[in-house]
Amino acid sequence: MRVGMIGLGKMGLSLTKNMLDNGIEVVGFDLATENVKAAEEAGAISASSLEDFVSKLGSTKTTWLLLPAGAPTDATIVKLTELLNKDDLIVDGGNSNFKDSLRHNKIVTEAGMRFFDCGTSGGQSGARNGGNFMIGGDDADAFNQYLDPIFKLISEKDGYLYTGAAGSGHYLKMVHNGIEYGMMQAIGEGFDVLESGQYDYDNEAVAKLWNHGSVIRSWLMELVEDAFSDDAHLDDLLGRMHSSGEGQWTLQEALDSKVPTPVIALSVMMRYESMRNVDANFTGKVVAAMRHGFGGHVVDKS
Repeated sequence: MRVGMIGLGKMGLSLTKNMLDNGIEVVGFDLATENVKAAEEAGAISASSLEDFVSKLGSTKTTWLLLPAGAPTDATIVKLTELLNKDDLIVDGGNSNFKDSLRHNKIVTEAGMRFFDCGTSGGQSGARNGGNFMIGGDDADAFNQYLDPIFKLISEKDGYLYTGAAGSGHYLKMVHNGIEYGMMQAIGEGFDVLESGQYDYDNEAVAKLWNHGSVIRSWLMELVEDAFSDDAHLDDLLGRMHSSGEGQWTLQEALDSKVPTPVIALSVMMRYESMRNVDANFTGKVVAAMRHGFGGHVVDKS
């Protein structure tokens, strides 16, 4: 079993190592030569160009993309349709907007190939040790024959779902991230109340307590516990909560569907507000720490 991986950054390299550990051969390509070298050192077959990459794949080629959404993914998919053969598979495992995935599906299928949009959750540790995947794509037979055996190996137990029609995988991931925005905002606000209140709590001890048997125990709370263990009051962080767009996309879809989503809406607004005003924004510090913990996302230091 051989897979081609385009995009060998934090997530791509982690998923490559996961595949290699599970007996899947990986051909890796990235514009950054240091990323290709890291994948090669992990056991992947390196490629120096997209043409070289395609030449090293098997007869029915499975190409997996973990690239930034937008122009990099667009350009790579178009180029691959010029290089791959009829019935080859392209899996977009990045955070593309589902509307872009519908467009990509049209481009790929008109070229005679099969396209799958794959929402990927679990952060770097999930990609490395067993991820969570939401997969859309019109060709169920191709999924069952070529992709299902791969997802069985690289996923957490019960951690993948084939959702059917093209675009549905990234749509599901979009809503997942909208929920994530609301959850993170609530956790951040709760610790902001504790930090500003009349009692002197040990934030790390509180997070640890809540992770042992409470209703709100979660991986996000574990990340908060880790963050407080490094910096008891997150003094080294600014309260800027960067975002990659999925919360906004979820909100826009809710508006288009006339579905009230006040928690998600306000969490998106608070992300924007945090970029304008970071003073005394403890909620933002907590959310930023969580984002860094699960995805290695940028944090702004004070």
